[in-house]
Amino acid sequence: METSLPCIGMCWMEIQSTVKSAFRGLGKICGIWCVFIANDATVKGGTIYPVSVKKQLRAQEIAIQSRLPSVYLVDSGGAFLPLQAELFPDQFHGGRIFYNEAVMSAMRLTQVAVVCGSCTAGGAYVPTMAQETVIVDKIGTMFLAGPPLVKAATGEDILPEELGGAKLHSEVSGCVDHFASSEKEAYECVRNIFATLNYEIPTEDTLDYDSPLYSPDELLGLAPKDYRHTLHIKLILSRIIDGSRFQEFRANYGTTLVTGFAYIEGQLIGVVANNGELTHDASVKGCHFVQLCNQRNIPILFILNTAPQPADPVSFAQAENHSNKLKAQASMMATVACATVPKITLVIGGCYGNESYAMCGRSFDPNFLFLWPNARIALVDSRHSPTYSQICDDNCTGAGTQLKQLKEKLEEESTAFYSSARVWDDGVILPQNSRKIIAQCLRIMKQQKYLILSPQQYALPVIRM
Repeated sequence: METSLPCIGMCWMEIQSTVKSAFRGLGKICGIWCVFIANDATVKGGTIYPVSVKKQLRAQEIAIQSRLPSVYLVDSGGAFLPLQAELFPDQFHGGRIFYNEAVMSAMRLTQVAVVCGSCTAGGAYVPTMAQETVIVDKIGTMFLAGPPLVKAATGEDILPEELGGAKLHSEVSGCVDHFASSEKEAYECVRNIFATLNYEIPTEDTLDYDSPLYSPDELLGLAPKDYRHTLHIKLILSRIIDGSRFQEFRANYGTTLVTGFAYIEGQLIGVVANNGELTHDASVKGCHFVQLCNQRNIPILFILNTAPQPADPVSFAQAENHSNKLKAQASMMATVACATVPKITLVIGGCYGNESYAMCGRSFDPNFLFLWPNARIALVDSRHSPTYSQICDDNCTGAGTQLKQLKEKLEEESTAFYSSARVWDDGVILPQNSRKIIAQCLRIMKQQKYLILSPQQYALPVIRM
């Protein structure tokens, strides 16, 4: 979604909106795109659940990949203790948030925190490790253990403000840098901080570009409900790219994969789009095109609608063809994995098995990955798999029941919203918004070239203690 928040004056694009234990999104402050991470204190006092950790780590990953500043709006009770085994001990659990903060600071990525509520235990480390921190008087507090635990441990009665309030941390401990008497003043302070960042942001893009010849609203009727009802991918492209103009690459070879160059709101991009099964020739073509984009430093848009898993080969010729296809797909996977240009993945239909890897699925680390509401994400497509009717005959009722249950489970777990609720992607978007969102992502990824840095390659993190 995109809206305007008067208190901080920004353009907002929320990502991963199906998970509400914490919010993350991308917005502009003083013309600078940045990542926002905010706790929701209405859910268990803002305590951190396993999915909250996953969501915050993904937001930090986006900031690192695109070299974006970050803003933390902190109001958190720390880890949700009943689930501590699922969010504390492992490498990519809660502690990774603080590790990333230090690494991001060393990368000279600005991090600003606003303490706008009670921050306890792990919730207090986020603002303490930020490069600049603002605290709101009479609202924001920071401590490892709050007044109830102090009472239980020592028998002492103490007020939150005395234990870790705004005056204590701004005047005595030095854990924060700016004292704000109200939330409005705190957000104004954030804007003032961003005004000092050393960016040379050009004036708002005045690129002249043509709208698609066909309305993007028509994408609602073109979204493939099922692979069997898929239309030619150029019908989708013609409603996303500028002027519906597409400079196709190797148009007559490997036609089940469409590759070529186009512009989206005046920004050049390479397109790799499924138009059927990812055959040997299609994979060779895709491999070649990705290398071209990487050499020319052109971002790549992958549009996924992968074919369901084909039936097993029943002859030597089919087996040989199958092996050649796998080798070519493996080459394309390696090329996509090693390409250093920014990558955006848009799943408009199926996202199945090994073909999804070659098309830059989540495992292959795209900068952004979005789904249409009709998208399906699974190892196999339960609706097309032949095994359900072939494995059992009429006499194996028990096994048939298990297979039916498995099919129902696969059906439920492959939906776009099931995926998005588990942070396997960056959000479900409406088809008609695809052009606008892709264009915004291209601008966000391009912003890093406007940051003015000294020649120094690596720096120590900013540490206030």
